[in-house]
Amino acid sequence: MPSGPSTSGVGRVIAGRYLLLNRLGSGGMGHVWLAHDQRLACEVALKEIVFRDPSEAGHEREARVARARAEARHAAGLRGHPHVVTVHDVLEHDGLPWIVMEYVPGAVDLRELVARRGPLAPAECARIGLAVLDALTAGHERGVMHRDVKPANILLAPDRTGAPYGRVLLTDYGISVQPDAGETRYTLTSVLVGTAGYLAPERATGGSPTPAADLFSLGCTLYHAVEGCGPFERDSHFAEISAVVTEEPRPPVRAGALAPVLAAMLVKEPGLRISAAQAEAALSQIVTPQADPYARTRTDLGSQPPWAQPSPPGPVAPPPQPVPQGFGPLVTSGGGSRRRTRPRALHSALAGLLGLALAGGGVWYAVAQQPPGKGGGGSSATAAPYGTDVGLGRALRDGDCVTVDWPGEAPFQGTPRVALDAKCGGPPDGQVMAFVGAASAAEARAQGPTRCEEATQELRGKLADVRSLALVPTADGFTAAGRRTACLVVGAHGPVYGPLGGHRKPGTKFLDVSSMQKRDCLDVRSNRDARLVSCAGPHDEEVLGFTRLAEDVTLDEARAEAADLACGRDVAPGDYGFDPSVYRAGSWTSEGPWKAGTHFVVCTVRKQNGGTMEGDGS
Repeated sequence: MPSGPSTSGVGRVIAGRYLLLNRLGSGGMGHVWLAHDQRLACEVALKEIVFRDPSEAGHEREARVARARAEARHAAGLRGHPHVVTVHDVLEHDGLPWIVMEYVPGAVDLRELVARRGPLAPAECARIGLAVLDALTAGHERGVMHRDVKPANILLAPDRTGAPYGRVLLTDYGISVQPDAGETRYTLTSVLVGTAGYLAPERATGGSPTPAADLFSLGCTLYHAVEGCGPFERDSHFAEISAVVTEEPRPPVRAGALAPVLAAMLVKEPGLRISAAQAEAALSQIVTPQADPYARTRTDLGSQPPWAQPSPPGPVAPPPQPVPQGFGPLVTSGGGSRRRTRPRALHSALAGLLGLALAGGGVWYAVAQQPPGKGGGGSSATAAPYGTDVGLGRALRDGDCVTVDWPGEAPFQGTPRVALDAKCGGPPDGQVMAFVGAASAAEARAQGPTRCEEATQELRGKLADVRSLALVPTADGFTAAGRRTACLVVGAHGPVYGPLGGHRKPGTKFLDVSSMQKRDCLDVRSNRDARLVSCAGPHDEEVLGFTRLAEDVTLDEARAEAADLACGRDVAPGDYGFDPSVYRAGSWTSEGPWKAGTHFVVCTVRKQNGGTMEGDGS
């Protein structure tokens, strides 16, 4: 997403909330702006629909507006996918829609990168192809075809380790369509939909959008990345479209091992074209050569976006002061989808080949780099499983609660000192939620953190303020650790205050909002006493999600009214299928998020008449 000089529009406030800072780029439908979300105090990207001809025909104007809404809906359906730019919202301002998207700092699109650096190496192109293919497949599973895969719609951005092009993101679902959903196609029949030179032949001749057509466009895109120009690049759009339909692609000269894959993706007849699964296997072989041609590898998921961890709604809080152990009671205010992850193992050589450090809370790197005498020697059944710096004398077990002390004032920097909290009431900073095995300590170092992020992703998506923490065994402690990495979920800015996920028992009293999860059902004894109960039976409230209040909102103000109002606005029960005439938004707060500076609020749904719910919901 290249930045450029600001133009007219800087300083405008959109929908009373988004302050335009500068223009990031322009496309066929309008401009993309960097904007400041004044409510959540964070930066976002806004796509503005622009009509360059004020007299533009009404039906085309309506089609473009509807197309923008469709883009937001389709991209939002892939929210949470690590290789799709997140769409947060679509809103109207002055009668036109604006799309609110994740801002990706430091991003450059693939077209610009190739123009700047020249053609990329075949293995790097294959890595990018795997990520985009994963995103496309996720859309195809929902029936959504992208229809405009091209270098300009692939963003490369720094990952968490600072690798400059570690994150790969597919963007711009502006002309995507769900053919099986009976949707109106928001393009005129006389207009060719897509980009000349990257269209599949069947699309150029008026055929329906299919996954195979998106795969052809991806083949053209990877050809451009490795060769420096498109396979059907000509002097005019008409000549490019003609070449797509009637001519074979130029023979590649730089593609090396990628050439046969490109040829298979660019087959004219869609029925004879390589499938997504076959393309994945072939690209994986280039990224990480394997002895077994049927072995599968997963594209790098260590380069997760910040929101995949997740964090409270809004910006990341400034480095907090050490969190006090006593947060005080939680209080109810106002008086009182995950995308299915396809399991593919990441080959241990991938990180070394691409120079990408797969971080998992920073722990694995610190453990792996210990010198001999601190976990760097031979394996021993009696050695400290995770190294002497971590300090645990035995391997962790499923459900173990722990306290975590970081060496500096800011969490998730350096190697933490971890201790068991036997009664899970210290309060604990986190809990062991999963394990991932490995054949060797080296494999554990290479794969453990990323696989832990995958193993804990679902639970982390249900909590407001947590992160993944992988305790990777050292070479000395590999046997003592049971030959596996321990996957923990820990509070991002404070304790979690008790068991998490399936380790919780019905009837458990919540001591703090930080352990409340989406879709929890609550038995409310008083405005300070909520207990976990089955959603199949009578319950007073159900947790829908979280929001965040501004820094200047005090806890007393949140409890009085502000939290309920924010939840009604940001996590409206009606958006989850609850009838607004029967249900209303509720909220729960506690001192912890205010002392940590996050100010997050748990948002619930309640019956307006105060009655109990049973089997209610969307």
